[in-house]
Amino acid sequence: MHPRNRHLNGYDFTLLCKDTPALSQFITQSPTGSETLDFSDAMAVKTLNQALLKSHYKIDFWDLPDNYLCPPVPGRVDYIHHLADLLASDNQGRIPTGKQVKVLDIGTGANLIYPLIGQHEYGWHFTGSDIDTLSVKIAKQIAQFNRLKISVKQQDNSNKMFTGVITDKDVFHLTLCNPPFHANEQQAQTGSQRKWKNLNKTPKKELNFGGRENELWCEGGEREFISKMITESQEFSEQCIWFTSLVSKSETLPQLKKQLASLDVKDVKTIKMAQGQKISRFIAWSYFDQADREAILNQLV
Repeated sequence: MHPRNRHLNGYDFTLLCKDTPALSQFITQSPTGSETLDFSDAMAVKTLNQALLKSHYKIDFWDLPDNYLCPPVPGRVDYIHHLADLLASDNQGRIPTGKQVKVLDIGTGANLIYPLIGQHEYGWHFTGSDIDTLSVKIAKQIAQFNRLKISVKQQDNSNKMFTGVITDKDVFHLTLCNPPFHANEQQAQTGSQRKWKNLNKTPKKELNFGGRENELWCEGGEREFISKMITESQEFSEQCIWFTSLVSKSETLPQLKKQLASLDVKDVKTIKMAQGQKISRFIAWSYFDQADREAILNQLV
């Protein structure tokens, strides 16, 4: 994990159960005698997330309807810290902090996880968007209940990522996205069955980390989704310093890089991340050269 990840050394269940007593009922003993929980239990996973967000990120209220994506927190935290490093690379190694740093989360979901973590860790101002009306409503409620100034916008056009969300007056230092990576429902079901197998559990209808159709798959999968994002980013090339997106499959990268090479993009980076044996990455592209990026970040107070 990233060296600044608060979960680098695992979970402190004593602290978590103290702050969130409901978690205690899910704690079990591993074969080695250490404390753990049943990660195949959707309620256990959601309660763990509630405990992590409360103990480490000062989020007193966080809840989701059944079947909505309940993301594992440590991996999401890694993306935020690596994004901070990306900005620091254009700012003489210093991470820009505070509400003057504007970040757009495409597909923020009902969980609002990236804005919650990023605002706590760096004080950045977040705008989240989603095509699902209920997700937008719940995300707004989570922000309001925790008295956080996070903007959440409805994306009415499922074929667009930025249009209708970014106004003429908006300027963002970062955009981020965790795209649906399956190409169809069958692929999503196969992926779910593989997860259950890895957990040595009999498949259940309800996923441990949940996820609705628009959160898990789209036509063409992540490659088509990110490709559309790259194409549309040209229209907002002067309003965003860095566009980024998670890329779950390494074989997706060559086509994306080829597409970016055909555009007036000044810089492309692939940032690798690791959580245990799992390797993930995100791709970042900018229409500004480094000197211009440094000048813009230097204006931040």
